[in-house]
Amino acid sequence: MDGRTILITGATDGLGRHLAVRLGEAGWRVLVHGRDTDRAEQVRARIEAAGGPEPVVLLADLADLGDVARLAADVERHTDRLDVLVNNAGVGFGAPDATRETSADGIELRFAVNYLAGYRLTRLLLPLLTRSAPARIVNVASAGQEPLDCADLLTTRDYDGVRAYRRSKLAQIMSTFDLAEELAGTGITADALHPATFMDTTMVRQAGSPVSSTVTEGGDATLRLITGPAAASGTGRYFAGERETRALAQAYDPEARQRLRRATDELLAATTRS
Repeated sequence: MDGRTILITGATDGLGRHLAVRLGEAGWRVLVHGRDTDRAEQVRARIEAAGGPEPVVLLADLADLGDVARLAADVERHTDRLDVLVNNAGVGFGAPDATRETSADGIELRFAVNYLAGYRLTRLLLPLLTRSAPARIVNVASAGQEPLDCADLLTTRDYDGVRAYRRSKLAQIMSTFDLAEELAGTGITADALHPATFMDTTMVRQAGSPVSSTVTEGGDATLRLITGPAAASGTGRYFAGERETRALAQAYDPEARQRLRRATDELLAATTRS
């Protein structure tokens, strides 16, 4: 039995479900996050049927920052250590004719779920991760990236679901690089990856994109960062599959990252006060 504990957001479908089952079967204690009780219980049952440690089901809607805070509190109640946090939950392009959507807090939905929820969850869980070090943070990003416009961070002008998605994913990568620098020397690593291109997932099918990769391919790449030796995962890196590569140039601009961090903290402060 492995004995380590991992939280995977979006663990009831696609890549998240695949990771939860594989790691649970391998002896990890899996904290299964999802929004739907039945689907989360199916993941729990499958892990238990394979002889894995009893998983913990944690329900939360990451489009609601209040739920994000409650999720972090639930994690603290259910475990005294967290070896790995995988921020996997996300919202895709949406249907080709989809209009702009907002979260429960009035924030553009893709920015809210793909970036802001993981940012806040990670910050809230840092004390637990620090107590558990060595620990890892793995952010499931995308090769689809588009430069951020900090004057229109929530894509209120010329809205397009693909553009909003790509901006949210670049923000996620930029935040990963910032976090890695901040946590240097603490024993906590932070990396981001594009697991595979157009995996056979609900998100890809809803967008009408052609499937070109399997969930297993994406799972293999992600597991390398979760379970591989520390030298293989490193920190502050971006991977495409199992290959370390470069993200969009803006991700390496310290001033751009500082602007994003400042805007993010201001947005969170304004939202969580209301």
